[in-house]
Amino acid sequence: MTNERVTLQDLRVPWRALVVLADGRRARVLRNTGTPRHISFETELEMEQDNPPTREQGTDRPGRYSGPDGVSRAVEQTDWHQLQELRFAAKLAEQLYLRVHSDGAGRIIVMATPRILGALRGAFHQEVSDRVIAEIPKDLTAVPSAELAKRLVRTAFGSDADV
Repeated sequence: MTNERVTLQDLRVPWRALVVLADGRRARVLRNTGTPRHISFETELEMEQDNPPTREQGTDRPGRYSGPDGVSRAVEQTDWHQLQELRFAAKLAEQLYLRVHSDGAGRIIVMATPRILGALRGAFHQEVSDRVIAEIPKDLTAVPSAELAKRLVRTAFGSDADV
């Protein structure tokens, strides 16, 4: 596979390509069973995790330590929410790796929030990275599959595309 990335305006969703939608709490993996012009998505995987804000996950105030000069300093509080998002991204990356090996997934398009996109990029195995043809920094997890297909066709083929 080529490692050349595609922009949203040039994006065509090939037949059997996987489209990954993720936001750190939810993820969907869709497969295009149609053509690039007549996209038809089938949901292959849905993942969701409960991830409340850090203030609801942590129990203690940030710690303090005495520096070498004798002055007491606060220790930065752990961002439990962000840690859960990173773990979720790692689980999703592992699921994609398993999919690549189980059914030989061809091309992969990743649409995720910028933070999760970066986390996924770092967690992908080389076999998965080699199949990624586009990375779109957008949160589209709440968009229904049919609406997403229409948006992608309009973006790729223009507003006059027959959807």
